[in-house]
Amino acid sequence: MVAPRANWKGYLKVGELSCQVGLYTAASTSDRVSFHIINRDTGHRVHRQMVDADTGKPVDNDDIVKGYEVSSGEYVILEPDEIKAAVPESDKTLELETFIPCNGVDTIYLDRPYYLAPVDKPSAEIFGLIRMGLKEKNVAALARTVLFRRLRTLLIRPSEDGLVASTLNYDYEVRPAKEIFSDIKDFKIEGEMLDLARHIIDTKRGEFDPTEFDDRYEAALAELIRAKIEGRKLKKKPTPEPKKVSNLLDALRQSAGTAAPRNANRKKTAAKKTTRAASRKTAAPQKKAS
Repeated sequence: MVAPRANWKGYLKVGELSCQVGLYTAASTSDRVSFHIINRDTGHRVHRQMVDADTGKPVDNDDIVKGYEVSSGEYVILEPDEIKAAVPESDKTLELETFIPCNGVDTIYLDRPYYLAPVDKPSAEIFGLIRMGLKEKNVAALARTVLFRRLRTLLIRPSEDGLVASTLNYDYEVRPAKEIFSDIKDFKIEGEMLDLARHIIDTKRGEFDPTEFDDRYEAALAELIRAKIEGRKLKKKPTPEPKKVSNLLDALRQSAGTAAPRNANRKKTAAKKTTRAASRKTAAPQKKAS
């Protein structure tokens, strides 16, 4: 088994304590089904090529630079050396600057997760001491470093085996919630509707278990590829018919699997009794007539 490769190596520091650590990818999409772009006529792979938007002619890699549009069709050209010089220097140090509660960051600011681990045995003892201190106090730490050419803030939390470091979105990257929720009107929910909603939540309580999450898209693609290789056709899956509900209360009742309210049941029972009594009265003269 090949040892995992660190995306970044540096020092984890708090006060006068420091140790060498590595940052490892915690979530990867490498196991997803991937495709190549193929020429249908020849069966050969197709490669993308950079072309000039106006002339349509191919552009060599050496002639490709980055540009910032200042007005329509006008750009400020940025050379690779200029961009490199503008990027802040990295001191390869993750210094724990601030300690906050583990749940003290809104999850909307969490970007990408990484595992933080010591890179050698001499660093393991100090690493373990820092991890234990965070765990005992039930806190996380904020630290900053240059990561992938950008100065990034990381939230570092203790886990069962080590530390988890999540890069954080900048404030300007997170859209204000009011932009999305401002048009939602307030309305009062009470009585049976609220009771049913609470009942549904109570009956569906559980634990977070990521092993139970099925990637149906990946599974469907894998099955399609197998069918293609084996030369068979997949059976068409029936389209589920949506259940018709007349109002929100009926939808909640169906979701909760409950019957109609007691008053409604009483009315139905009374109606059945009235129908039976009427049937008996109608049947009596028929017997005499016969």
